[in-house]
Amino acid sequence: MRNYVIRRLALMVPTLFVITVVVFLSIRLIPGSAVEMMAIEMGSRESTGGQMDVAAVEKMLGMDVPVHIQYVRWMGVWRQDDGSFRGIFQGDFGTSLWLKRPVLPEIVARLPVTFELGLLAFIISQCIALPIGLLSAIRQDSVGDFFGRSFAIISLSIPGFWLGTMVMVFPAIWWGWAPPLNLIRFTDEPLANLRQFLIPGVLMGMAMSATTMRMLRTTMLEVLRQDYIRTAWAKGMRERVIVIRHAMRNAMIPVITMIAGQIPIMIGGSVIMEQIFALPGMGRLFLDSINRRDYPFVSSINVLLASFGLVLILLVDLSYAYLDPRIRYK
Repeated sequence: MRNYVIRRLALMVPTLFVITVVVFLSIRLIPGSAVEMMAIEMGSRESTGGQMDVAAVEKMLGMDVPVHIQYVRWMGVWRQDDGSFRGIFQGDFGTSLWLKRPVLPEIVARLPVTFELGLLAFIISQCIALPIGLLSAIRQDSVGDFFGRSFAIISLSIPGFWLGTMVMVFPAIWWGWAPPLNLIRFTDEPLANLRQFLIPGVLMGMAMSATTMRMLRTTMLEVLRQDYIRTAWAKGMRERVIVIRHAMRNAMIPVITMIAGQIPIMIGGSVIMEQIFALPGMGRLFLDSINRRDYPFVSSINVLLASFGLVLILLVDLSYAYLDPRIRYK
């Protein structure tokens, strides 16, 4: 086990390096650079319709050097203009081009909103997916199985942004109801906070539950046809023991892999829901940063999410041995 963990941690180093390169370059390939936008903005402040010199803005932002020098400076392995080393290796994710504030504290301040929304959506999705997927497998081709599969198809087919918009528009027209536009902290009013997060959490949870539900049904059907399950039925064991203790434990391995892959994707879903329901989370910050071409914010959020995803995948791989004792890490 120890050697396996060490090898996996060592493998994360080149993986993270490739991720940082892709993240750093991809945002700069989007049409419309931050230098041009900022030159127009700063020029309009100083004169009527004027534009600052692009070279002056590049010098001010430290973008007057080749892109590979910008990358190694961002990583913290190349000296800045003042001779110091500041970058990811030193725990410094840079300063916002527009807000002029350090990136990491801003992300940390927005993280609880996204974490709460993602956690609520995750709990709701599993409360929907696990019982329905299990029931669809053990009662194959029944009425419950038909409705479960239909629900999964509908949840996958309806776009989340459309459903969220409809939830905002029609209650406002019919009943004059609209969700609060200001964030209600959980520490201030717990019930009001949960009410504010419940609707976007349910919408995200429905979309996430569909794939988990279908995967659990497929793997459960495969496991229930194994010889050791037939032997358990022949020995007269109770259905609950067979399904929960023997079948579901083995069927959950690919399901857990899928669930772990969905957790980082929650940020992608939270971008839409936070924008629709006016939640000041990390997803909304990410979208605003892309629109402003705020390179430090976009790059830092992507790197943090990728690092979280790699650690999560490692923990999921280690959980396989608990679910299936036949798995050994040697």
